[in-house]
Amino acid sequence: MENVDKVKSIIEALLVVSEKGLSKEELTGAVDFIDEKDVEEGINSLKEDYDSPERAFNIASIGGRYRIVTKPEYMPWINNLYKKDIDRISAPSLETLAIVAYKQPVTRAEVESVRGVNAGGVLKALLEKELVQVRGRRDVIGRPLIYGTTEKFLEIFGLNSLGDLPILREFSEEDLDYGKQEQQVVEKD
Repeated sequence: MENVDKVKSIIEALLVVSEKGLSKEELTGAVDFIDEKDVEEGINSLKEDYDSPERAFNIASIGGRYRIVTKPEYMPWINNLYKKDIDRISAPSLETLAIVAYKQPVTRAEVESVRGVNAGGVLKALLEKELVQVRGRRDVIGRPLIYGTTEKFLEIFGLNSLGDLPILREFSEEDLDYGKQEQQVVEKD
């Protein structure tokens, strides 16, 4: 490998100009004198440089692509600059999105059986926000659509892959907040 600092600078320049980030393969393909090992070393070295408190950004791997991202503590000023309304997601949408993320590919009926309510409107909203997409049709009677998450979902939640989702665990009613509150009220009486 040529000069380590030169490779770091080239990788940094490529990441700065990329809109959607770059994979290891794309970085290797753009620089003819480095291999994937050199890219990994360059990325790791840049991460170390960016980890200092004086830097306002770092490198993240999201959806299998490296990106230069600002640190979360600078978001208030960035939001002031762009004055963009934050697109909030409702609790029913978040529930539905979690079901799709963990059980994909999943049909509307399967989502509704978990949630216990009609999910048509919520799925439509998630499709419009490009957080879920139609992945095809299930090979059963009626051939219902099957849904899965999108790359935008990974980007928004800062995930490299679905494998980065937190592990689900079984829970009981004691884990629920309202169960704890009722128990505290009974104990006070």
